[in-house]
Amino acid sequence: MEELREDHDDGTVARVAAIDIAKASGMVCLRVPHDIIDGRRIQQVWNVASTTNAILELGDKLVCQGVERVVMEATGSYWRPFFYLLEARGLDCWLVNARDVKNVPGRPKTDKLDAVWLAKLAERGMVRASFVPPKPVRQLRDFTRTRTVFVQERTRHKHRVDKALQDAQIKLSGAVSDLFGMSGRAMLDAMVAGERNPRALANLAKGSLVKKKPALIEALTGQFEDHHARLLHVLLATVDHLTAQVQELDRLIARTLEEVTTRCDGPGAGPSTRGVNARVLAEKLDAAPGSGRPPRRSSSPRSART
Repeated sequence: MEELREDHDDGTVARVAAIDIAKASGMVCLRVPHDIIDGRRIQQVWNVASTTNAILELGDKLVCQGVERVVMEATGSYWRPFFYLLEARGLDCWLVNARDVKNVPGRPKTDKLDAVWLAKLAERGMVRASFVPPKPVRQLRDFTRTRTVFVQERTRHKHRVDKALQDAQIKLSGAVSDLFGMSGRAMLDAMVAGERNPRALANLAKGSLVKKKPALIEALTGQFEDHHARLLHVLLATVDHLTAQVQELDRLIARTLEEVTTRCDGPGAGPSTRGVNARVLAEKLDAAPGSGRPPRRSSSPRSART
């Protein structure tokens, strides 16, 4: 512990803590006024592991010190446990952009110096907080981002299915608009089950594809072997699994979006929503790619793609 006299400290924030965050730990700098001597500040710097218990213990210490603000840089995703756990402890947490708190050129750069520098900027009111969505929106974003990853992965496996067919001289993707539509999927399942006759496979066509049977017969004539059937079985099972996961995420997204709307508009709306307007929030989320409400599926036969 050391005592520092600073003649030009305007004291915008009297009790402040700053955290320079790395992957497995965070360097904490605590700066508070001296208990007896006016114009002096007490500074403590120590390292804290990024484990839940260590961060909660840090939160208890900062609360006991009457810290008014905790500031940290947005370092990858490593800031999340510090921000979320300290915020849940009741502390006012600020996430700041790294470019706004760069060290002075030519000054030695260490974790300790970075934490002290960030604390000094924070207590003088020289940093601005970045927007961190409230917890319900963060949860919704986790669902939508996971859904995007699963959809992309499913698309890759669908391409592998077509590649396996091309290897067997089956040109089905050139004859149907959707290889995984009702007709295309029926033909794929039949080939996996052991059907090899192009005419029998073409007879599985439905809707507008019925008129294209001659083209389907030609496209389904190839060298499809048991090896391709086994490979297709694995790929189709993976596609079905990912489809089920996407549908589950659709339900979770719809339910979470409804909860966000309820929390913002309902009588229990509190600081966790941070004044987010439910209607505006819903519109923005709905407009974001991959984060809108799941499309309603019509029961009409016309909605089924061939």
